[in-house]
Amino acid sequence: MKKQTKTILIIGAALAALIVLGDSAYIVNETNQVIITQFGEPRGGAVTKAGVHFKTPFIQKTNYFEKRWLEWEGAANQIPTKDKKYIWIETYCRWRISDPLRFFQRVQDERGAHSRIDDIVDGETRNAVANYDLIELVRSSNRAFEQSEESALFLDAATLAAKIQLGREKIAKIILEKADKITPEFGVEIKDVQIKRVNYVDEVQKKVFERMIAERQRIASKYRSEGDGKSASIRGQKERELKRIQSEAYRKAQEVMGKADAEATRIYAQAYNLDPELYQFLKTLESYRTSFAKDTWLLLSTDSEVLRYLKSSGRCNRTHAAPRM
Repeated sequence: MKKQTKTILIIGAALAALIVLGDSAYIVNETNQVIITQFGEPRGGAVTKAGVHFKTPFIQKTNYFEKRWLEWEGAANQIPTKDKKYIWIETYCRWRISDPLRFFQRVQDERGAHSRIDDIVDGETRNAVANYDLIELVRSSNRAFEQSEESALFLDAATLAAKIQLGREKIAKIILEKADKITPEFGVEIKDVQIKRVNYVDEVQKKVFERMIAERQRIASKYRSEGDGKSASIRGQKERELKRIQSEAYRKAQEVMGKADAEATRIYAQAYNLDPELYQFLKTLESYRTSFAKDTWLLLSTDSEVLRYLKSSGRCNRTHAAPRM
């Protein structure tokens, strides 16, 4: 019985020792830094060296902080520029915890740091934007500006023609320099500040979109008008070409018909020269055939030339057979 009790005590002591050892040891890796606190108060400086470290168990607590560069993105702020253009502007920055002890004492954690950076960077952004015209926030150099129909909708001619003094990049550097002078008191170092987005406020955007729609409609009408003009030109060209072809075809047809008539006349002339009386007789029969229909009534005098062959039956018998009526 005593032996079992002794074994239980040994096991309990070993477990207690393991618990104490587990609570006293902590690990710091390459991306972390630690502040040790006792009853909420810091004890010593920051532990930044990677490896296994020890603290007083159960009494002291480890507070881990990032050693790497972190990202902050600000909310969109409505700010008027120097030339009274109301815009939404968004910024972002890269920052890190440069003094963990001061960081812990002043802001506690990353959420508190973001709140402080919001105040600092947003405040300096407001000051910078209010001191410069809109074109300074849009451009970074005075290179030749590619003026398109769309850009003219957003910026007036005077703004497009203006020359910048600093530009967007230098204004961002000014914001960074001023903010970086304030943040060290919170144990924070800001490495980079950039203007992420610049946009008009909703009222101005609506007017710009309306101008864009009107401009697109104007361009569409222009294209439709040009298309209608081109279509009319093509149709007119088609009509002229059609008339030219028809005229040319008519001319050639008349030439062919003229040649045919000339050839027919020549043949008739030859036939007439061979036997004029026979030719005259055949032409008369042809005139009878074409002039008299089935129910035609014709009143003629007895000396009419039309009845010459009908009256001269004797003569017809000497030359040719009389025609049948």
